[in-house]
Amino acid sequence: MRVLTGIQPSGDLHIGNYFGSIKQMVDAQKENDTFAFIANYHAMTSVSDGKRLAELTMQSATDFLALGIDPKVATFWVQSDVKEVLELYWALSSFTPMGLLERAHSYKDKTAKGIAANHSLFSYPVLMAADILLYSPDIIPVGKDQIQHVEIARDIAIKFNNEYGDIFKLPTFKIEENVATVPGIDGQKMSKSYNNTVNIFGEEKKQLKTIKKIVTENVPMEAPKEYESCNVYNMAKLFLNENECKELQERYKRGGEGHGHFKLYLHDVIWEYFKPYREKRAYYQEHQDEVRDILDLGATKAKEIALPMIEKIRTVTGIRY
Repeated sequence: MRVLTGIQPSGDLHIGNYFGSIKQMVDAQKENDTFAFIANYHAMTSVSDGKRLAELTMQSATDFLALGIDPKVATFWVQSDVKEVLELYWALSSFTPMGLLERAHSYKDKTAKGIAANHSLFSYPVLMAADILLYSPDIIPVGKDQIQHVEIARDIAIKFNNEYGDIFKLPTFKIEENVATVPGIDGQKMSKSYNNTVNIFGEEKKQLKTIKKIVTENVPMEAPKEYESCNVYNMAKLFLNENECKELQERYKRGGEGHGHFKLYLHDVIWEYFKPYREKRAYYQEHQDEVRDILDLGATKAKEIALPMIEKIRTVTGIRY
């Protein structure tokens, strides 16, 4: 089964990114034909500084390799290294009703937040459809906010297939229902938009300073404490096994420790958990040429799938004459 996912190069990764999508992606590659790309064309809708986008692309590649993307089993590349996606994007545009794009939730949400209403933002779902349909995946893992984009890709594919025959496989979205919503330091969902994240990589002192800012109840140290609604506990349990969770719950219930103690414990747990990933990341940071080689190899593998598909498209649309 082929699984495809795209990742925008958006800067520093946080533990919400990890438990919300990255860990599932890494686990999926063990049993599936996994295609994962860095969506740098998509990132152009929000990043206009060319130097910054290039830096973010390499940072994302380095981070994802450090966190477990295995180029020996997964196809991992940068979106712009397979130009055929843009050719398919244009071909699909002729089968995309304006009304379909006007109903896209993401476009409405982003323009409501003040992002410029330009063509790339408006046609974002068509490029995403090209990303998907070019590689004939079976499954697209998504969050609930991305379901509509997969449905748009299916709608466009059906219109194209109705015109030219059975060209595109219709993908199915998959929602990871068991993925917990990771709380941020303020209790809301962890997100860069809310400025409430705990980053995976970075200086230890800075991470500890962030964790100390986690919002908690004001309870006397000697008193028992509620763990189920505690932001510190709900963050810590993501890293703990069943016995470790029970031990932490008992510490909350018996009192004698303040939330500051639990914050220090959380810091230690997170820092230890990501230790091997930090070491791997340090290696890749020192060997950026190796990262580029991995991305080049991934692009070559992706093109092996993309080229036969784009040749079909050229033939049926008359571009190949």
